[in-house]
Amino acid sequence: MSIKNNLLKILDELPKDISLVAVSKTKTNEEIMEAYKAGQYIFGENKIQEMVLKWSELPKDIEWHMIGHVQSNKVKYMGEFVSLIHSVDSLKLLKEINKQGLKHDRNINCLLQIHIAQEQTKFGLNETELFELIDTEEFGNLKNVTIQGLMGMATFTDDEEQIRKEFSYLSSIYLKLKNKIPEANVLSMGMSGDYQIAIEQGSTMVRIGSSIFGVRNN
Repeated sequence: MSIKNNLLKILDELPKDISLVAVSKTKTNEEIMEAYKAGQYIFGENKIQEMVLKWSELPKDIEWHMIGHVQSNKVKYMGEFVSLIHSVDSLKLLKEINKQGLKHDRNINCLLQIHIAQEQTKFGLNETELFELIDTEEFGNLKNVTIQGLMGMATFTDDEEQIRKEFSYLSSIYLKLKNKIPEANVLSMGMSGDYQIAIEQGSTMVRIGSSIFGVRNN
């Protein structure tokens, strides 16, 4: 199937209140434009340099989401335009994002990444660290950052019950976060292999790449 047909099939299956981030990392401008012309305007990248290049060359009504791990010294390259940073996992990173938001006179939307998987290679805060962070005075002073919710990645496994348990846990943390930050309304969880389970467990935003574009070009 073509990128357009893959995309339209997924959009037809998704509940209307679920946002779709088309994960376009390693994909060409031509491939992205095929999805764009089919009505997809939100794209996710995991490398800032690649995202900056695509932003400079592609239509300006595209929303660019940074879904990969972010180093503080790279935030300046996307501070002008990034729509949502999914992978914020430290106060240090938040302070740098806030600094770049102030520099560009804009508010930068962020998700706090929670570590829910068994793999230690994945990044993210644990539940205790999350609430300790948002209770700090420094967090309260960040005026150019808006926390829109949480993001997490389940363990890469065929065990659907384990995936369901991890997503359920993240969803429970998200509900606790909303007590602290009522305006938080994004729970970004679910990718090509597990997004149906993620939606069942309360996801509001899914990140889908290979099911749209085919296997990634490494």
